[in-house]
Amino acid sequence: MLGYYFDNQIIIGEDNMNNKKRVIKNVMIVFLVLIIVSISIFIAMFHKEVATLGTVKKVDDNTLYTMEYKGDYGFDAFLEKGASSDKELVSFVTERLLKGIPLKFSIPDLGCSTFRAMSVEGDQLFGRNFDLTYSPAMLVKTKPDNGYASISMVNLAFLGYTKDKLPDSFQDRLISLAAPYAPLDGMNEKGVSIGVLLIPSDPTDQKTDKVDITTTTAVRLVLDKAANVDEAVALLKNYDMHSSANSSYHFQISDALGKSVVVEYIDNELKVVEQEGNYQAATNFLLTPGDYSYGYGYERYDTLVSTLSDKNGVLSEDEAMNLLKDAAQQWHVNDKNEMSATQWSVVYNNTKKTVKIVVGLQYDKVHEFSLFDE
Repeated sequence: MLGYYFDNQIIIGEDNMNNKKRVIKNVMIVFLVLIIVSISIFIAMFHKEVATLGTVKKVDDNTLYTMEYKGDYGFDAFLEKGASSDKELVSFVTERLLKGIPLKFSIPDLGCSTFRAMSVEGDQLFGRNFDLTYSPAMLVKTKPDNGYASISMVNLAFLGYTKDKLPDSFQDRLISLAAPYAPLDGMNEKGVSIGVLLIPSDPTDQKTDKVDITTTTAVRLVLDKAANVDEAVALLKNYDMHSSANSSYHFQISDALGKSVVVEYIDNELKVVEQEGNYQAATNFLLTPGDYSYGYGYERYDTLVSTLSDKNGVLSEDEAMNLLKDAAQQWHVNDKNEMSATQWSVVYNNTKKTVKIVVGLQYDKVHEFSLFDE
């Protein structure tokens, strides 16, 4: 009887052990199933965002990234409500694109140069220098459901990236999903190019019953919706402009038809400066006739206009890039005691829909892209 008792205890003990193993195995299976289901749900909900982040590439260590935005980024939904401040824009982008991930968005003072010219072959060219403190750049391709495909340049520092935090890992790339809402210059499939430049005047703060837009969303509006300069100006007139970062800006816009204008806001009223002759340029002072031509960047403007005048507005793409080089700012201490320089130089070909980019003053290293590359 005693032996039977011990044998029975051993059998019961083995059964308990086997039961525990089965329970643990079942729990692990359920856990794995939950993980697989969660991943499947995540991919189903965010597959376009995941696909977008998978396109991020670093093409220059000094620093230039590229990204192709897959799918729609909700700009039509944004235009229904708009934003009268960077804070409101961040709120929309955080909810719509980042699914609640906190976003830092700021546009500090920037000193830039732009010009419109034409090649011997008749191609319409738009040149742009972007001058600021350290600015990791991203060339962003977008193709919205209800708008024109475009290429635009984004300063990743505006989204919170630094030298120590760049979009090199999947996790660090998440914030770059906000890039379509932070363009500073670009070109769309219709051959419309635009660049934004700082003006040291009172911030624009229009207050009517129109939908509100901010500085970078104005650039996005033109890229997504305008087929030519006239349409771009008409679009901007349909919205209330609110300058980002408590600053003021003007825009140079050119198209594949050879037209160019500078759009400025003076006393909250939109002004259009038409091109005179075969070229047009802008830096950081107002161009509207009258007592408004205050600002800075006169030397850079003279550099641009002198060459454009000598060439009657006709430049090759290489000459256009050399002109940007001549007008570039080397590293220096700005009036805020910060190190600043030209961060990127871009030549957009509005006719061929191509772009040449130099970053970090490396004018012997030109990156070339096409809007319609696969």
